[in-house]
Amino acid sequence: MHHIVSDGVSMNILLSDYMTAYAGAELPPLRIQYKDYAVWQQGTLEAERMEAHEAYWLSAFTEEAPVLELPTDHTRPAVPSSEGGRVHAEISADVAEGLKKVATKTGSTLYMVLLAAYNVWLHKYTG
Repeated sequence: MHHIVSDGVSMNILLSDYMTAYAGAELPPLRIQYKDYAVWQQGTLEAERMEAHEAYWLSAFTEEAPVLELPTDHTRPAVPSSEGGRVHAEISADVAEGLKKVATKTGSTLYMVLLAAYNVWLHKYTG
């Protein structure tokens, strides 16, 4: 099971139910099911507010995403491919420590700092 669909509490419940069923015991019927939650959630959301959100996202994605034209050493193939490669690089301990300090100072994670740097790099190369 992928970690995005469960957490520690959910996994404990799942394993407990699984072990109970595996031992041959009956599981108690559920008081509430996901469909009950979905009905409750739909009832609590304002229709007009949701329509405004839906209209925003539909308009945000009306245009096709632009192609990022990075300078390359070969021509772009006629049929796009999602195949890629890996680039291995090492940074010095001083640079790593500096990045961690930036993350701490800005209240962000190291991933966020590196992602921001990557976005700046893409902007500089593509304009």
